[in-house]
Amino acid sequence: MRCLMWLCMAGVVCLFAGCHTEESERTIKLAHSLGVEHPVHEAMVYMASELEKNSRGQLTLEIYPSSQLGSEQQCLELLQIGSLGMTKVSAAVMENFSPRLKVFGFPYLFRDDAHRFAVCDGPIGQQLLLEGQEYWLRGLTYFDAGERSFYTKEEPIEKPADLEGLKIRVMQSPTAIDMVKRLGGSPTPISWGELYTALQQGVVDGAENNIPSFYSSRHYEVCKYFSLDEHASIPDILVISTLVWERLSEEERGWLMQAVDSATVYQRKLWQEAEAEAMVALQEAGVKIYRPEKSAFETKAQGMIQDLKADDPDLYELINDIKNLD
Repeated sequence: MRCLMWLCMAGVVCLFAGCHTEESERTIKLAHSLGVEHPVHEAMVYMASELEKNSRGQLTLEIYPSSQLGSEQQCLELLQIGSLGMTKVSAAVMENFSPRLKVFGFPYLFRDDAHRFAVCDGPIGQQLLLEGQEYWLRGLTYFDAGERSFYTKEEPIEKPADLEGLKIRVMQSPTAIDMVKRLGGSPTPISWGELYTALQQGVVDGAENNIPSFYSSRHYEVCKYFSLDEHASIPDILVISTLVWERLSEEERGWLMQAVDSATVYQRKLWQEAEAEAMVALQEAGVKIYRPEKSAFETKAQGMIQDLKADDPDLYELINDIKNLD
């Protein structure tokens, strides 16, 4: 795999894909799978504006939303060979490159938003961002992606038993697959860009995601039941190719990280607003919102964590560190 990777890298003419030829003005391509109305995309637009301001136009971002350059997995592969500069992926997708990032996929890990942000912004979260560098992937920050819950076409999910026999779309994440299996559903990995059609055609019976993504993707046109079991809080990660990062000067890295930090704060504000607005809009569109008793879901999924004692003691310790963080 490494030989193939280096062969691909040898063919890369410019690590800053789409960059200007003059070193004094460079553009980094950033691609992602979300629509232009999504708060994460809006935060990226803000980040691009901040970067241009910080660098006085010497370093800029060119953003390609809505899977224009491929799925999350494909964008990561483009980062690995340096033909794409940055992307946004779910931490669940990154666990294929940084196994300890799977920790975010474990159910009911955080007490509340403050606890989650303390983990992401603190030493634990910052160290996890760097664990993909071996695969040419460097995390820069976490964008808030709220809590993930189930939504379905035919019947609501009010207890774990309601998932039995249902095909539920999940991300390409072994942790997400395991969780849905343990809750009784049949996990079906499908890329985000293909999910609307898969729901329409009955390839899957439902999916799991946060409220703003459910709304902005228009999945509510097909699925009229949303059950707020809030089983996981998996952040999005802004990732840069290490091949691009290493070509940046210290000054350029400073400009970029200032913009990233500002965009992170801005995105969290946008997210809170988007959740409230989406909830109102969904109810107006006829979606029925359910608030099932979470303890039943938590109890059934807790075996995932207990099994780690023998299977992965390091990850089990990391989960305990997170749960015990003040």
